[in-house]
Amino acid sequence: MTKTFDLSAYFQERRRLVDEALVRALPGPVPGKDPGRMKEGMRYAVLQGGKRMRPLVIIAACEAAGGSAEAALPACCALEMIHAYSLVHDDLPAMDNDLERRGQPTVHVAFGHAEGILIGDALLTCAFAALTHGVATHVPAQNLVAAVRVLAHHAGVDGMVGGQALDLALGQDIHDLAALEQVHALKTGALYAAAGALGALYAGADESTVRDLEAWGLKFGIAFQHADDVLDDDQKALRAQALARVDALVDECDRLSGQFGLAAAPLRAISAWVRERAHAAAAGVKAD
Repeated sequence: MTKTFDLSAYFQERRRLVDEALVRALPGPVPGKDPGRMKEGMRYAVLQGGKRMRPLVIIAACEAAGGSAEAALPACCALEMIHAYSLVHDDLPAMDNDLERRGQPTVHVAFGHAEGILIGDALLTCAFAALTHGVATHVPAQNLVAAVRVLAHHAGVDGMVGGQALDLALGQDIHDLAALEQVHALKTGALYAAAGALGALYAGADESTVRDLEAWGLKFGIAFQHADDVLDDDQKALRAQALARVDALVDECDRLSGQFGLAAAPLRAISAWVRERAHAAAAGVKAD
């Protein structure tokens, strides 16, 4: 966080906008018309909390590119649905077999294993409908087409899904930094790359700006996952190297955001936050 930008207040206000948009975007269950409690499960998976970091990055990128928080909300809802579906599936017995998330029973515990799979599937498909729901009129049609491509690419086999597969293959004790960052770039970095690109697209930005903010998101996402590893006491063998990489990645983020001037103050505060989070955790301070 910086002396001139109140990141906490920024997060609080933008998170409120995102949460309200998600309530509107998710299908509401109607008594007697919710087979398998799918709609109830979708809302349970998405609305029970979380930092909303990916939507917050979308908004910060959109604002840096000259757009508004409100213009970015369709993309925010779409990406948060993708993130939620991935957590629903990651928690399943065939994956991580987690029984609780954020202090509540995981979706497959609350709704059933088969239902958990279907709830994740429903969120994935709903995400692509959300991309075009209530879109601001100034967003060019070609940007909306590009948004579909960006989200599909970064959420799929060459992004998040591929990262989960690689993570399962390599396990939790990786001793090579390049291999670890490959996992981080796909499993975590891909959705942050999507966030940067989507923010630019919903600001009506050109291809060059989209590429730069996509790169910002990827670098931030890798740094974010390195910080999470430190917080969770994972990948101990690479701790010192990971902290050095966080510093380098944040420097690269700041170089990319520098071209946007004062409009990128939120992006710079977010990258500073992840650096501070990583080093605080390494010093034994467990910040949120």
